[in-house]
Amino acid sequence: MRERPLLVLSLAANLGLAAAWLVSVQQAPKPVAAPSSDTTNQSAVVRTNLLLRRHFFTWSELESPDYATYIVNLRAIACPEQTIHDIIIADVNALYAKRRALEVLTPEQQWWRATADPVVQAAADLKLRALEEERRALLTSLLGTAWDSADQSSLPRPTRAGLNLDGPVLGALPADVKQALQEIASHSQDRMQVYLDTQRKDGKPADPVELAKFRQQTREELARLLTPQQLEEFLLRFSQNATALRTELAQLQFFNLSPDEFRQLFRARDNFDMQLALLGDAADPETARLRAEIERQRDNATKLALGEKRYAEYQRLHDPAYRDAYAQAQEAGAPEAAGALYDIQRAVADEQQRIRSDATLTEQQKAIELKRIELEQLEANALALGQELPPKPPMPPTPVREHSYRERENLIGLALMYDVTVSSIVSANPGVDFNRMKVGDVIKIPQPMKR
Repeated sequence: MRERPLLVLSLAANLGLAAAWLVSVQQAPKPVAAPSSDTTNQSAVVRTNLLLRRHFFTWSELESPDYATYIVNLRAIACPEQTIHDIIIADVNALYAKRRALEVLTPEQQWWRATADPVVQAAADLKLRALEEERRALLTSLLGTAWDSADQSSLPRPTRAGLNLDGPVLGALPADVKQALQEIASHSQDRMQVYLDTQRKDGKPADPVELAKFRQQTREELARLLTPQQLEEFLLRFSQNATALRTELAQLQFFNLSPDEFRQLFRARDNFDMQLALLGDAADPETARLRAEIERQRDNATKLALGEKRYAEYQRLHDPAYRDAYAQAQEAGAPEAAGALYDIQRAVADEQQRIRSDATLTEQQKAIELKRIELEQLEANALALGQELPPKPPMPPTPVREHSYRERENLIGLALMYDVTVSSIVSANPGVDFNRMKVGDVIKIPQPMKR
């Protein structure tokens, strides 16, 4: 049926039967000699017809693919009811623990995702609830409604949560291998905690090189227990390097990797990340040179793993300005326009900086120029996104000065005097007939637009 953790029960039953056999042997009637006869010298020996037979049994004689039959078999050998409860509960719990490990897709199994998928989480919660209801219903049908009062409640519980070893690779591991993995992880955590506590007690910071050595030691222990495929699955889910890679991708926000892409990227970077961790934060020239070389090799490996196009996107998403442009393009339903929006944004930033640092412009002139740049950016963004041009925002009033018209003055002379164009003077004085100007009439002269 299933492997049983309580083989002691079988041994105890066998020992009990053996003891019963010994008692029966000791209590068996001894042979009785026939009375002597005067007419014969031979003695007749009377023998009993008691037949002694060894009655050892194996566990397979009790097991059954049907729980109800299995319980009947246990009761037939006078197994105590509490022991029967413990055996059945432990067996059913083990059965459903295996089902949870193999049948439920949890977000933790999607190690390529930077953030958990809420749809997968909801489906996992629903499946887990269904399995738990099924487990409890089975135990109730077998042991009665009060079975949960004896659900090994008096046994000590783990003081800390273990690894969630589920999924098609880790979930299919034998129970003894899973237990060994839990012990390796627990011992690794204990070693690191003892070191951290010692450093803290001595008033010293943790050495990143020592922490990297602890992780390397744990990997070596895992490699002696798991196949290469199993080890890679374990590292993809639980290693420091895979966790750091997911954190980096989460910060990039929009760089979503497929499982194959994440696996290839992890394989390309993992060894270099281990080497960098073992270098620590030493700043001597030789270590700095070696660190730069390892980072260069890791960057090349990343490029090969992702390909030219994906690598370029990966690099650009490290720029917060590009992430802003991508978010804007995605919101507009045109993520392919992110690059164009980013280029516009950079050009506008450069022009704004030039205007702000131009000492020849007054504050009013700078405000006008910045407003003009803002309008041009809105128009350029609309074109990049394939949208209609937005309505032009109202421009701030052009600063002007007043001039009292003098004898023999004309528009051309005024334009030359104030370094403005004739059309700008005309525009600043709507409704004025310059052919009928009289001495003393006041007109408006716009400020010169210097760049």
